[in-house]
Amino acid sequence: MGRKLDEVVAKLPRGRQEQIEAHFLDLRDQVDGLRELRQIAGKAQGDIATALNIKQPSVSKIEKQTDMHLSTLRSYVEAIGGKLELTVKLPTRPALRLQNFGDIGAKPDPTVHTVARRHKRANER
Repeated sequence: MGRKLDEVVAKLPRGRQEQIEAHFLDLRDQVDGLRELRQIAGKAQGDIATALNIKQPSVSKIEKQTDMHLSTLRSYVEAIGGKLELTVKLPTRPALRLQNFGDIGAKPDPTVHTVARRHKRANER
């Protein structure tokens, strides 16, 4: 007879149980793709198609793509009610959020330091 995962974990040392729980919480907040993201947002492909002014099969195609333009991804995320943020992680620097990548006339969020502003300040010193 098989054992349940909960029973196996319960027999592990407390420290290992905490590591497993932390890893589970980390994985729980990740999504496998746009389809799952759309489902979490409670939207149907038809809803996205209407918001993007495209046909439903095109939404399906977008969800299956592994490589796309950032503008396509941004439009899709906004169609499900979200906001796309791009974070760059460099080995020796804290994470940097890129804003307005390619937006013409977009106003930057004054509460977030963009890469350009950090670079400008570093050069002024």
